[in-house]
Amino acid sequence: MKRSSITRRRMLVNGARALAGLTVAASCRPFAELVKGTARGFKLAVCDWTIGKTADPASLEAAKRIGLDGVQVDFGRAETNLPLFDADLQKRFLDETRRGDMQIASLAMGVLNGVPYKSDIRAELWVAKSINVCKALGVNVVLLAFFGEGDLRDDKKGTDIVVERLKRVAPKAEKAGVFLAIESWLSAEQHIDIIDRVGSPAVKVYYDVGNSHKAGYDIYKEIRQLGKHICEFHAKDYDDLYGKGSIDFEEVRRAMDDIGYRGWIVMEGVKMPLGVEESCRYDAQYLRGIFPPKV
Repeated sequence: MKRSSITRRRMLVNGARALAGLTVAASCRPFAELVKGTARGFKLAVCDWTIGKTADPASLEAAKRIGLDGVQVDFGRAETNLPLFDADLQKRFLDETRRGDMQIASLAMGVLNGVPYKSDIRAELWVAKSINVCKALGVNVVLLAFFGEGDLRDDKKGTDIVVERLKRVAPKAEKAGVFLAIESWLSAEQHIDIIDRVGSPAVKVYYDVGNSHKAGYDIYKEIRQLGKHICEFHAKDYDDLYGKGSIDFEEVRRAMDDIGYRGWIVMEGVKMPLGVEESCRYDAQYLRGIFPPKV
């Protein structure tokens, strides 16, 4: 689809929503805040682990070289106190954002893949503590990973525990204006079931188009189905550089238009044939053509 066609479709969809008073909050912003105006577009970031700088403020400088707007920062790994819980490290990140005129898109707890939220008390404590870090760094999304040992597929008991733990921490997240974003192998229906059972607007879905496609889901349908439950996106393609693999990012854009999403798209690269930074730069330039900063 040509970009001019995308523009016409977007204008029709946005105009209808504006007339109906149904403008949808496009990214994870404080609960009471509504999207105002129609000029807000997309921002591009990269996962700090993708560029080999997990929990490292130097990731912001690397992202700037690539031509991005920011970074998704991981909490890092440790047995007890995760690196990003350290106030000095938080300050270094903030200093680097100001120095380089960059942003932290969101935070991520990839450690939960090996220390499962469904079974390890440390994980429950870390998630609660992550809300404070979000406030300190001025972001309102923390990705909760449910892969590896934390996988919830065919695990009713584990899912039930996750629901109960999210119920306990959700009031704190609501009060802070922070979203707890589930990223997993689950389907849209299974994600919605968890969200409904928790019953809190603080629990959302972190939608990874590559992971969900790999799991066999119709990602374009799922994006529309999840709608307001999605708070942020990972761009990923397991087969090739963006635009050369199996993910139709133009169709992703059309689905985002239909749900009113505007905000961060975070690249999590897995195919790096040109080298890490050069592959990320290629992917970023490709995405900019479909997800511009002003639309």
